[in-house]
Amino acid sequence: MSLEKFLNKAVSSWMCAEGPDSDIILSSRIRLARNLRNYKFPTLFSNDDAREIIGNIQGYLQQGVFKEYGPMELLLVDDLKSLQKRVLVEKHLISPRLTEHESHGAVILSDNEDISIMINEEDHIRIQCLYPGLQIKEALEKANAIDDMLEAKVDFAFDEDLGYLTSCPTNVGTGLRASVMLHLPALILTRQMNRIIPAINQLGLVVRGIYGEGSEALGNIFQISNQITLGKSEADIVGDLTSVVQQIIAQERSAREALVKTSNIQLEDKVFRSLGILANSRIIETKEATECLSDVRLGIDTGFIKHLSKNILNELMILTQPGFLQQYAGGPLRPAERDIKRAAFIRERLKLEERD
Repeated sequence: MSLEKFLNKAVSSWMCAEGPDSDIILSSRIRLARNLRNYKFPTLFSNDDAREIIGNIQGYLQQGVFKEYGPMELLLVDDLKSLQKRVLVEKHLISPRLTEHESHGAVILSDNEDISIMINEEDHIRIQCLYPGLQIKEALEKANAIDDMLEAKVDFAFDEDLGYLTSCPTNVGTGLRASVMLHLPALILTRQMNRIIPAINQLGLVVRGIYGEGSEALGNIFQISNQITLGKSEADIVGDLTSVVQQIIAQERSAREALVKTSNIQLEDKVFRSLGILANSRIIETKEATECLSDVRLGIDTGFIKHLSKNILNELMILTQPGFLQQYAGGPLRPAERDIKRAAFIRERLKLEERD
């Protein structure tokens, strides 16, 4: 493997697989936060401590601790260029926070990019597992298996009463963040999301944008995740999230059916206008592109568009982000240049889809 492999392909291999309820759920993610007992948390530790932790984890990788999950590669964040870091963030393989550190961050990535183990982010170790569709339980099983492999080698910071100890108090306990990424255009079009979000928050869950905390819900894509990690078991956290998500899936499907039934021609017009913009624009900004892509994906899911695959939303949502555009262009682009390049990429991708 090489760094270029992770940078040059917009869609990770796991994203091409079909998952349960994948017409609405784009992905499921589990993240476990862990710290080593004999080291200060990353907010206080020294660069020597950080390098020692990376060396230890790299040693376990070389010993084949994770071999059952296929080839895996460790990348040192300090060796990455700014643009390369941005691409990995856009692919959800590393967090923005990991890119802020110097000389002491790293990530281990699996060949198909469904496993990401960040080292020296907010915590010493953050294990992330990704699955297509609604497969939170499956993602948890894999994350726990990797966690067990590491715990057999290292001594985690753990308290019998509190559970796993973390840099941020909100992660103390299980150290678990479970999240799903949903495409909810019908709930937006029918103006139900403003009512649903407060109800979700009251259940101890949080709704965020496509890139997590502080990000915008581009293209009607939302992340829903747990807020509470202390006092609840992993099974309860995942079970509660799954139950809420299944209700949202039902509401989104109902909203889509209502739109097709009551506003069929208007919805069809909206879908094909957006497809026309994507297929013909010479300049397009990120927000307009993501809105049009959302409409096109809705058109695919409702049967209006039959010649495009579902994966086109996943692919173009990432491909048209600023980092990827510049990666493909071979260097930095001004905002106006990115808008031109974005339009060209989308046109070319749609033409390729039509030929296939």
